[in-house]
Amino acid sequence: MATRLLQHQAPSGARSVILAVDDEAWLLQGSSNIRALAQDALARRQSLLETVQHYAKGASVDLAAAFSAGELLAPIDHEDPAHLLMTGTGLTHLGSAEGRDKMHKQALQAETLTDSMRIFLEGLEGGKPAPGQIGQQPEWFYKGDGSQLLGPHQPLDMPAFAQDGGEEPELAGIYIIDADGKPWRLGFALANEFSDHVTERHNYLWLAHSKLRKAALGPELLLGPSPAHIEGTSRIRRGNEVIWEKPFLSGEANMSHSIANLEHHHFKYALFRRPGDLHVHFFGTATLSFSDGVSAQEGDVFEISAAPFTLPVSNPLTRMAETRISPGVL
Repeated sequence: MATRLLQHQAPSGARSVILAVDDEAWLLQGSSNIRALAQDALARRQSLLETVQHYAKGASVDLAAAFSAGELLAPIDHEDPAHLLMTGTGLTHLGSAEGRDKMHKQALQAETLTDSMRIFLEGLEGGKPAPGQIGQQPEWFYKGDGSQLLGPHQPLDMPAFAQDGGEEPELAGIYIIDADGKPWRLGFALANEFSDHVTERHNYLWLAHSKLRKAALGPELLLGPSPAHIEGTSRIRRGNEVIWEKPFLSGEANMSHSIANLEHHHFKYALFRRPGDLHVHFFGTATLSFSDGVSAQEGDVFEISAAPFTLPVSNPLTRMAETRISPGVL
């Protein structure tokens, strides 16, 4: 049984939370957003799944119709975007090093082991430690705050200076920090982490620059334990044509790191345990259209789908106007 929570916004602007169980969905009476539900769960010392049982079911919802009408939001947000942080880890999936290693070897013009392959192999060896043990730390990156987080149909804006805008189909964990500074996972969302692979290819030390981009979540927050195996499809639509399509795998069975190990190495830093903050943490991918030589264009739509999520991540690619920044001097 797949239980999900979604955030709904009516044409009037009124917000509510949707509870979905398998193919059925209802509005939850008395709840306007998932963050408030999470705070209620913390106060009750219950799981989100237990907490929603205290809310009466309202009218049934046709999720596909609400999605098409643009009434579904990202499954988490904060009224102050500075209190939502987006981060991620790379080289975490079996096969994820192949494209990155090829990219960097071309730049090096050498057959030596690249840093990407080294960190992947270290994760393969030590990324799934025994219970109670600490494993190898992964590659880590910062993406931005809540102002960079998108929901269904919102455009993925490339900066004017971007050299590429490419999809990264993956799973993201959603977290809240309680009053004592302890992180709690609310659930998982399907995600397009989005990156600039041409910038990264120029020099892997520019990875940090390539990741400072927007990112999109599908509308569903999947409750419960981390899925062991996820099979999905990532595609790019150009007009009425699908110009690229490929299956992707995620979940711990297809990863070189455990979810718990990735969580530990993110939240071991005290600055990521600030009470009240939300976190969206992307767990990585092994499938990229860029690795197949595809260059997305403005107007293309990235579409990512995977069970047990019933709705896709779907966002068009756009480019922002150029801005020149010249700080004043006080």
